[in-house]
Amino acid sequence: MGAGGATSQQRELFEDYEGFVEKFKPKKTTDDCYTPPEIYDVVAEWVTERYGVEREDMVRPFYPGGDYERFDYPDGCCVVDNPPFSIISKIQRFYIDNGVPFFLFAPTLTALGAASVCMEVCHVICAAQITYENGAVVPTSFVTNMGGDVVAESEPELSARINDVNDMLLRQRSRQLPKYEYPDHVITAAKLQWYARHGTRFTVRRGDCVRISRLDANPKGIFGGGCC
Repeated sequence: MGAGGATSQQRELFEDYEGFVEKFKPKKTTDDCYTPPEIYDVVAEWVTERYGVEREDMVRPFYPGGDYERFDYPDGCCVVDNPPFSIISKIQRFYIDNGVPFFLFAPTLTALGAASVCMEVCHVICAAQITYENGAVVPTSFVTNMGGDVVAESEPELSARINDVNDMLLRQRSRQLPKYEYPDHVITAAKLQWYARHGTRFTVRRGDCVRISRLDANPKGIFGGGCC
């Protein structure tokens, strides 16, 4: 029996079960913010320009199932990666204590909040919004131990580069639906909605129209149907 024919008790049990299953689905958090490759490339290029770190010397120990504390860090490497934001203070401390250069993604609004390491790193604050691969939109900046005696700085150039690429990716992901212009005598719900929004009352009487579902110019059909 389909859900539409279920009794009220069966529907209640079904909804309870759906809620029960939902509890066990993994929840997306900022720790699941995997960086789009195009965004990473922009950041890596900037790190090369700013700090002289070659791309082949950059390592990324933060991946599903990875363990940054047991990662094999080659001599001369630099960590350029997006770590779990929830333990970013601990991660910075590990790299500082072990002499590993790093340039890490960090949430902008709390970037200066790691009290235990705040005065030992440079906070590169950006006006950048990154849409990560899980769909989370996070204002993103960076922390590094390669900033010399600078504790915090604003970075407009890196911000602009990231935002340009992020906007491009959003445009690519947006599904472009074809827009059809219908003749004036074709009435759709969308057209009546437009009339209502603009204060126009329009009436179509049963004896003056027929229902249609498509036009020759729109072989996929009229969304929601119409009449003329």
